[in-house]
Amino acid sequence: MSSPKQDRRQRLEERRASPLTASTDLKSGATEAIQATLNRILADVFALYLKTKNFHWHMSGPHFRDYHLLLDEQADQILAMADPTAERVRKTGGRTLYSIGHISRLQRIGDNDASYVQPLDMLDELREDNEMLTARLREAHSVCEEYRDVATASLIEVWIDETERRTWFLHEATRGGGLAED
Repeated sequence: MSSPKQDRRQRLEERRASPLTASTDLKSGATEAIQATLNRILADVFALYLKTKNFHWHMSGPHFRDYHLLLDEQADQILAMADPTAERVRKTGGRTLYSIGHISRLQRIGDNDASYVQPLDMLDELREDNEMLTARLREAHSVCEEYRDVATASLIEVWIDETERRTWFLHEATRGGGLAED
């Protein structure tokens, strides 16, 4: 006869061994491709969110209030992408991110650990990161189109528009501020 502790451990191990599944009409190759693409997007979203909040928290200078509020608004918008992205992975039968370490292995948006960054440099770096995210979202959209995942493609279209808007605002905020014009 096994002890209650052993029974609990066995049930826990059985649950951990149970695969996560979802009912979907997408083919198995589609699930893997979409999962991989969206998990990289999700890692980038978390990286961009944290960098945006970092710059929001450490903003200084004569335009502090405007930039502080701009970055807070943008961070909220970026974070709002996370849950729908992860849920699309799960709805299509995949497994999504599960740790900070997993995010760091997949993210393509670089961290900024500098103790001080000039305000206009913050905005310019975020503009570049948002441009990169737009390009990655377009790539993800192509994967979704290839596998006819119109639901995910539809979400991505909205995120592309939002990301382009953030890029535009960041670009306009840095014009004439000593940075090279495009």
